[in-house]
Amino acid sequence: MKIHYLIYLFLKSTFLFSQINQSSTLPIDIPIQLSGTFGELRKNHFHAGLDIRTRGREGLPVRSIKSGWINRLKVSLSGYGKVLYIEHNDGLVSVYAHLKKFNPRIESYLKKKQYNKKSFDIELFPKKNELKVNEGEVIGYSGNSGGSFGPHLHFELREAKGQIPINPIQYGNIHVEDSRNPQIQSFYLYKGFGPNEKRKEFLLVKKNDSVYTTAGVIEAGKLNIGLELFDRQNLSQNKNGIYSAKAKLNGVDIFSYKMDKISFNDSKYINLFIDYRELISSRRKIHRFFLHPEQKMSFLNDSSLSGEILIENGKSYQLLIQIQDYNRNTCHLEAYLKGIPEIISPEIDTENLILKENEYNFEFIDKSVSFPKRSFFYDVNVKVEEKDDTLKVGENIFPLRKPFLIRYRIPNGDSLTIAQSFLAFLDKNGKSSFLSGYINDGYWEAKSKILGNFIISRDSIAPEIRAQNFRNNQWVDNYNFLNFKISDDYSGIKKYRGEINGKWILLEFEPKKNKLFYNLNDNDFDTTLHNLKIEAEDQAGNKTVYKIKFYRKTK
Repeated sequence: MKIHYLIYLFLKSTFLFSQINQSSTLPIDIPIQLSGTFGELRKNHFHAGLDIRTRGREGLPVRSIKSGWINRLKVSLSGYGKVLYIEHNDGLVSVYAHLKKFNPRIESYLKKKQYNKKSFDIELFPKKNELKVNEGEVIGYSGNSGGSFGPHLHFELREAKGQIPINPIQYGNIHVEDSRNPQIQSFYLYKGFGPNEKRKEFLLVKKNDSVYTTAGVIEAGKLNIGLELFDRQNLSQNKNGIYSAKAKLNGVDIFSYKMDKISFNDSKYINLFIDYRELISSRRKIHRFFLHPEQKMSFLNDSSLSGEILIENGKSYQLLIQIQDYNRNTCHLEAYLKGIPEIISPEIDTENLILKENEYNFEFIDKSVSFPKRSFFYDVNVKVEEKDDTLKVGENIFPLRKPFLIRYRIPNGDSLTIAQSFLAFLDKNGKSSFLSGYINDGYWEAKSKILGNFIISRDSIAPEIRAQNFRNNQWVDNYNFLNFKISDDYSGIKKYRGEINGKWILLEFEPKKNKLFYNLNDNDFDTTLHNLKIEAEDQAGNKTVYKIKFYRKTK
């Protein structure tokens, strides 16, 4: 029987890899080291690819792993930044994100579209075979664009049908040197779910590099499991996510998952998959090995296993948890439980209770808060009140399924003050930040997906712009780029526009560095004197017009 089982495992893994047409080409020319793994927990989403380290530098060549055609091309100030999607004949799509730039052929195609649309931000869907690429072709250069927090290449593989992300390491040729076991930092037991949830930490004893246990027998009744854990690869100190987890009680599976494939739909449940309250208060990520009834995530091995443990009074149990990375490095946690009489849960506090299936409207003289049906995953206690000019909407300790609506009546006043005012979120330190909203029927309105405090704030200072690498009336014959510093002290840049001699120009914006730059090779002008103008507007409507002259020989 054991031999048959091993043969089954071998055939199963062979079948898996045969489904993914392998190639000898890597997306980057240096040994693969990861700063982020597939499926690991991120802010409000599961990570859909691999973050490949680029030695802290930008500009490394990025190659297409196989031949195909570009079916999507996008440039954005947030998200993936400069990204392209290549469809291959085997039904896969490869994704290359946070690039610094594309190759000259793709850049030329892109710039024509940007100039036609007169926009830096753009999303394009080329026709099949309009932009063919060959295996190993340099398609771009690694960067730090969009929502990236440091230079790296974000690489994905997706099934073209349904755009389903799959673990790129399954691709076969991508090998990450890793002989280190995952590590368990903390072990918790939970009672209850939602607002009445209780959590207790139990001290771990590390027997060796791969086995953890608890100090003594744990007396418990009905409970759930939580673990704080991470994995590291060789030559890297990044705390990355794990590949698989399995929990057994007396040899019977109670919870199990494996990060081979995820769905973008899974991310709406991520704040149930982690201890949201702990994440907000300390940024620690505790994996919850138990499920909300609606939590049907694609990477679960068996969605019928809820993870809930019921310990019968007087009986003893063995809890075994196995954690693995993709290279099958493994650690285990073993705990021994003894059943005690279940303590009757206290009655649910009905004060400020919001039932998840109901909608709620809280009306004040000049403010209101509206929760649609099923705003929350479970019934919660949220106190909504006004205190002076602040609208207090509970505490940010419960994850929301849907955003709620905040409204402030616009008072009588001068139009400029009103135009410069907006709804803002007030954090626990009293710092306010712009909340994207709109004016509707005499009210400022905005939607929020986190609880907390809200105020009306004002930004009366316009953005600032200044040239960085040249002066007014300077000759710039030997320059390739004109660089500018652009900044706003509060609400942030909403839009900008540049022109030379009255003609629109493509200004590239890097928000993380507050920089704009213009490629002087983009246009041919028939005069040596050039009048450059940049207009910028912040989220509050404050506008700046910056003008400067420069000279450059005609071609």
